[in-house]
Amino acid sequence: METENYVEIKLRELEEKNEKAYQGGGADKQAKFEAGGRLTARKRLDVLLDPGSFVELDRFVVHKSTNFGMDKSHIPGDGVVTGYGRINGRLVYVYAQDFTVYGGSLSATHAQKICKVQELAMQNGAPIVGLNDSGGARIQEGVEALGGFAKIFKNNTKSSGYVPQISAIMGPCAGGAVYSPSITDFVFMVKDTSYMFVTGPDVIRTVTHEKVTKEELGGASTHGQKSGIAHFTAEDDKHCLLLIRELLSFLPSNNLDDAPILPSTDPAERPNEILNNLIPDSPKKPYDIKVLIKEIVDEGYFLEQHSHYAKNIVTGFARMNGRAVGIIANQPLVLAGCLNIEASRKGARFVRFCDAFNIPILSLVDVPGFLPGSDQEYNGIINHGAKLLYAYSEATVPVVTLITRKAYGGAYIVMASKMIGADVNLAYPTAEIAVMGAEGAVNIIFRRDINEANDPESTRVELTKNYEEKFNNPYRAAELGLIDEVIEPAITRKRIIESFEMLANKRVPAVKKKHGNIPL
Repeated sequence: METENYVEIKLRELEEKNEKAYQGGGADKQAKFEAGGRLTARKRLDVLLDPGSFVELDRFVVHKSTNFGMDKSHIPGDGVVTGYGRINGRLVYVYAQDFTVYGGSLSATHAQKICKVQELAMQNGAPIVGLNDSGGARIQEGVEALGGFAKIFKNNTKSSGYVPQISAIMGPCAGGAVYSPSITDFVFMVKDTSYMFVTGPDVIRTVTHEKVTKEELGGASTHGQKSGIAHFTAEDDKHCLLLIRELLSFLPSNNLDDAPILPSTDPAERPNEILNNLIPDSPKKPYDIKVLIKEIVDEGYFLEQHSHYAKNIVTGFARMNGRAVGIIANQPLVLAGCLNIEASRKGARFVRFCDAFNIPILSLVDVPGFLPGSDQEYNGIINHGAKLLYAYSEATVPVVTLITRKAYGGAYIVMASKMIGADVNLAYPTAEIAVMGAEGAVNIIFRRDINEANDPESTRVELTKNYEEKFNNPYRAAELGLIDEVIEPAITRKRIIESFEMLANKRVPAVKKKHGNIPL
């Protein structure tokens, strides 16, 4: 019988070590984990990345803790799988926490592995995707583990605006762990299996006596609808990972690159006859702005983000003639398209992301104003509305604005008006650009005339009609150069594509300052 040679022995040793690392917390734990309808860390990376593209780093790293018997327990990888791979052929860096290893808890070594791929992503100008599934800081290590979180947060901040950062919450994410995803650009959550909160239900019950479940406190539906922390909500692990792949197809690899241009069979000159009948005859009747969006973008495909949060404003990505654009639009179906606190925050964050990563912005405007009410005022609508104003004013990417109907008062200015820097401002013939609606304006301007008239109601109606003819149209703004062109809705797609192509080489010199002070 032949004996193994030296190389064969070493290769078998390598294979055994690899196999031990692949097993994570053990075959039993992995089987139990998957029985709950979830994928293990490595299988998640298999779905996320192009087949065969994953290269793992630090597979054999183990923790250095000796407290509480930890010196007798060393699992290769220490609860997180890190490395790099490809998505649609483009380089990305990844980490996936493994809940079967110490509950995915973060040790100093675990954090060190994450920091390494964060730094590689910055150095090489590539996106980083984090798959979070962790019980939090490893208690056995105490402040050392907390220091690991701090280093990750610092790297998140350094990476912001430099490379796209995406976080997927695929299990628990609690305590200090929540701050890394909150700094990143997009947060994905999975229905029924993921949750985020700073303090859990048990602590809340002890301190405030409030009874709340994990799902109610920080589940995917809560953060997708109420807090707005989750940009995308997925049905299961696989759906979540495929959504991440889809999102990345719209994004550049870093702040110096442009987003990928994909071939399109949808003609740039395709007419939009349906839009000639989209705007209702009555300004009080709503319509769905998503009909307009899907009509004008390539193949009618629109990747909406925050689809369940602040529905009075719509944000997301699409392509026009193969090029990625960010779309932000007032939604007349919800709160008549008014801007409120949530919509302002949602819009401002989206505009700033697009501007940071060279994605042109299309703004579709039908806004009667800011939502009135003491609740809005007490909770800071002034500051929150100013965030959207600041974001648009600061933007240097191509900005094209189309006013479909109402554009009233301060909300008109805020929604990418010519005055705050939009490059091209278009309007439909149905556009109403004014300080306020005709009825409100007439009641203020002609209050005495109406009260003194023999027939106050007829006088009000006549004065309202006169005001509408004079002000509630796009032509006064066009005369002043605040609207570049009043267009027939049927040529919307053609004209917007032409505008973006004209602006393709837009350059704005950088202002020499450290940074502005956005109203947070």
